[in-house]
Amino acid sequence: MKSIYNKHLKTLALIWIGCFVLSIFVYILVLAPQKKTQKNIEKQLTEIKQIYDSTKEAAQQKNQIQMKEQIEQLRSRLNDFVIESDDSANLTLDISQIASEKKLDSFMIKTKESRENSAIPDCKHITEDRIDIGFNAGFNQFAAFLNALERHQPVVFIDTFSITRSKQDGLGHKVNMNLAVFARKWQEKS
Repeated sequence: MKSIYNKHLKTLALIWIGCFVLSIFVYILVLAPQKKTQKNIEKQLTEIKQIYDSTKEAAQQKNQIQMKEQIEQLRSRLNDFVIESDDSANLTLDISQIASEKKLDSFMIKTKESRENSAIPDCKHITEDRIDIGFNAGFNQFAAFLNALERHQPVVFIDTFSITRSKQDGLGHKVNMNLAVFARKWQEKS
């Protein structure tokens, strides 16, 4: 009697183990990829819903007005950093006036005309203009001139400068500066 129970029990255990292995095999081959696909579709749906919500929000009149105001603020802020390409001569004149106000001796200013070196990578609308200046000044004059350049509108970037000490007392020290300014590129009108 025990052997019949053992035989039926073994058969039943083999059937259960076979069904368990078969169900794991079906899960791995069928259900797991479906869950992965379902997660990808849910992720895409979430992204599309976010795009839809932002588009719907942007279409509202109030938000359009707010975006236009923000664009105008950014344009005016850009004007603090960028000069028109025609205004390069005015900039050198401004720097010369600052130098004469600070009473710098032997002031010399020279613009660099190499346009190919002034291109900013991946920038379609702005280029970099370079200006070399040299003068003789005491430390206080130099500091006042530097401060005036820092406050200038549009912004003038001081790339490098060097000071050579004067060999004679009472004379100003020789200063050479390399300045950089952002300028709009020439736009061809079609």
